[in-house]
Amino acid sequence: MKALDIAEVAQRSGLPASTLRFYEEKGLIAPIGRRGLRRLYHPGILERLSLIALGRTAGFSLDEIAGMFAADGLPQIRRGQLAEKADELDRSIRRMTALRDGLRHAARCPAPNHMECPTFRRLVRAAGLRTARSRPAGGKATRRRSR
Repeated sequence: MKALDIAEVAQRSGLPASTLRFYEEKGLIAPIGRRGLRRLYHPGILERLSLIALGRTAGFSLDEIAGMFAADGLPQIRRGQLAEKADELDRSIRRMTALRDGLRHAARCPAPNHMECPTFRRLVRAAGLRTARSRPAGGKATRRRSR
């Protein structure tokens, strides 16, 4: 199989070359050589990038995804880690479903003012409680950030 240069990988994967270089810095991918100044990749890089995209879509951080590849570059994913992420997604789905249902209710609620609607008020209180729980005592909200 013919090696792909970084421009070909970017075009085929839909990822900018800067993301490919960033993934290389993070140890997620590695070139197999160079053609002039351009990095060359094994054609299997496209499948690896698809696995990385799947992991990102599922909510894994790049560091977590990097840990899912063995030293030989093959995927080595702990099933327990997948089950934990699935449980986390279930919790998110329940929260988002409740939020969606509350918004739909508020959109068609006959109350003259949303603040007069008990369902809408519960939604507001729940949002306030989530915000309060995400803040450390006397501090700013904490937020996980990963690329």
